[in-house]
Amino acid sequence: MQELSGRRALVTGGTSGIGRAAAEALAREGARVLISGRNEARGAEVVAAIETSGGEAEFVRTDLESPDDVRALAEGAAEVDILVNNAGVFPVGATHELSEATFDETFAVNVKAPFLLAAAIAPKMVARGGGAIINVTTMAAEFGMPGLSAYGASKAAVALLTKAWAAEYGPKGVRVNAVSPGPTTTPGTDAMGDDSRPSSRLFRLAAPPTPKRSPRRSSSSPPAGRAT
Repeated sequence: MQELSGRRALVTGGTSGIGRAAAEALAREGARVLISGRNEARGAEVVAAIETSGGEAEFVRTDLESPDDVRALAEGAAEVDILVNNAGVFPVGATHELSEATFDETFAVNVKAPFLLAAAIAPKMVARGGGAIINVTTMAAEFGMPGLSAYGASKAAVALLTKAWAAEYGPKGVRVNAVSPGPTTTPGTDAMGDDSRPSSRLFRLAAPPTPKRSPRRSSSSPPAGRAT
């Protein structure tokens, strides 16, 4: 029997990358999945893939930067049992290079949208006896990285919200957890190019240092410390 049969789930940013993988996994377990995103073509593609595999899904076009869109999404998803706050934007650049508009967009999508969704949906979960909220954060929220100040700060805020919501709604039957992926290559990071995308930077910064080895000298090599 499918573990989530009869359950309903909302996955924001479910049209690609981690969000699509989460939506498909939830559908495989029997949940009826509501997918939000901005790209209708990609949304239709994900819904078709889920339905072809025997699952149930629906796409809702939503701009999470718009509070009105977020409220409309929350109203339409009021009865979900599982909320996955996955959608996010990840600007790359030194702090002095980022515009105020970029900062505002980052916090609107990454922080305000999950806040509004949880504020609207969590009380309804409580009223029905339980539910689950999963926030997708990042390892960049745990320590500072050059070029990821706004992104890392927004995800650090989500990590704190996770703890606050767990304290507020956990005792009332709503499980609240965060998933903090390491470097993940997705269509979103591909668009930034190999050197600038966050996944590339995280791969380089997260990689363990290469152990230093003492230089080996062949029989024909000059002794160390001597010029030839």
